[in-house]
Amino acid sequence: MPGRRIGFTYRAMAAIARPVVLLLFRREWAGQHHFPTEGGFIAAVNHNSYIDPVAYGYFQYSAGRPPRFFAKAGLFQGMLGLLMRAMKHIPVARDGAGALEALDRAAGAVRAGEAVVFYPEGTLTRDPRMWPMAGRSGVARVALETGCPVIPVAQWGANLLLPPYGKMGRVFPRRTHQVLAGPPVDLSRFRDQEPGPEVWREATEEIMTAITSLLAEIRGLPAPATAEERRTPSGRRGTPPPVVPGAEPRNRVDQAGKQE
Repeated sequence: MPGRRIGFTYRAMAAIARPVVLLLFRREWAGQHHFPTEGGFIAAVNHNSYIDPVAYGYFQYSAGRPPRFFAKAGLFQGMLGLLMRAMKHIPVARDGAGALEALDRAAGAVRAGEAVVFYPEGTLTRDPRMWPMAGRSGVARVALETGCPVIPVAQWGANLLLPPYGKMGRVFPRRTHQVLAGPPVDLSRFRDQEPGPEVWREATEEIMTAITSLLAEIRGLPAPATAEERRTPSGRRGTPPPVVPGAEPRNRVDQAGKQE
């Protein structure tokens, strides 16, 4: 990877992240060949643990396309904020003009040839079965505005070490971090339509369906059949999702992260 595309700070943080990822996880990574080697694109990824940005980030970095995360503005404070900006991550406010400005910055980054990572759900999943929830429209808006490829990505395993809104478990035995990137989502039917909420909603659903299908492949479980099954569950934000029978993967990885 040319140094001009990464920068010293990013290389230094990647050098720190690598041993952390190797210590915490075994890896089953696939589909990196779907990332374009040149030009800007969006990686749309499910989010199920506070530590999955580190694990996923190294997956994409090792593929030669350093990720520029579309991340909440609260992370861009103090020393962490300096590092985030130096690595060209993109701060986003939740609502209003700040959110629109963040989408403009993301579109500008894509046009400049960067690989921007969106968590389309906008937060950690609160689905009790650990499936992706309904997505927000930002990823579709940027994709349709720029015409860039959207690469759907599913990940599983970081949540077994640190569940969403839960406590960190024992580091050993190591869990397996599984990542599966798929081919670009076909958004061609939306390209010539007038932009608006309905088009963005339908395009977002196409993206979320692709992510969910990849996650079903990883977990060896049937995916939710309809968009309605992925709606945000009721309940107070920050409440740990209850454990539901069948939420754990049956094929590749069990709850201890051991290979079957």
